[in-house]
Amino acid sequence: MNLKLTRPIVFFDLETTGLNTKVDRIIEICVIKLHPDGQKEVKTKRVNPTIPISKESSEITGISDEDVKDCPTFAQFAKGIKTFMEGCDISGYNILRFDIPVLVEEFKRAGVEFSMKDVEVIDVQRIYHKMEPRTLQAAMRFYCNEELSGAHAAENDVEGTIKVLEGQLAKYDELEKDVASIAAFCKDDRWVDTAGRLHWKDGEVAVGFGKKQGELLKDLVKSDKGYLDWILRGEFPEDTKDIIRKAFKGEFPVKK
Repeated sequence: MNLKLTRPIVFFDLETTGLNTKVDRIIEICVIKLHPDGQKEVKTKRVNPTIPISKESSEITGISDEDVKDCPTFAQFAKGIKTFMEGCDISGYNILRFDIPVLVEEFKRAGVEFSMKDVEVIDVQRIYHKMEPRTLQAAMRFYCNEELSGAHAAENDVEGTIKVLEGQLAKYDELEKDVASIAAFCKDDRWVDTAGRLHWKDGEVAVGFGKKQGELLKDLVKSDKGYLDWILRGEFPEDTKDIIRKAFKGEFPVKK
């Protein structure tokens, strides 16, 4: 590997019961340790999360409650994972926003102190996003091999967007060429509303952000109407608000 190591580095990834870093649990963990001398160690474990795996997570990971019911809990091997990672720097994909917070919470539940002090963290996703910026100018270079002149002038941006879509359709044979198919490809199946403020959780609507992330809308209607009123008064998309207004009437979206 073309990376100068002065001490071991561990690359890790988690599969989890859901996307809430505070309450969701690990169902599979893989940690690969690379040593400065080239030695490589691999530890992969399935984990009993002690809570149900969401339908969405099972569909993505292929791991069901039945698959992990006889596996050890994270608490049963937390000390071993901590020891394996001690004295190492850390890397992974999107670990700063997701995997590290989930892992820290799991160690906390297990009563195992896990410190990130003096640990260098390399998030490969951050490198990707900084080196390949997600701007219209970058898309023009990638798909059209052109520079976008007069960026942020509305007409120039629209003309550039048309060229980028044409370039994408030419590059990706797997994209259907009709509007409905491409629109379906662009949708995030986890989202109930257009902005992703509300997510599907086991076929029901849950909050997808902030302090109530992961909580079901039907429960909040009963227990915390004040929070939902705050959304209705705030600068949130109208379709998000419309779903909440209907929830107050006992009407909830049904996942197709």
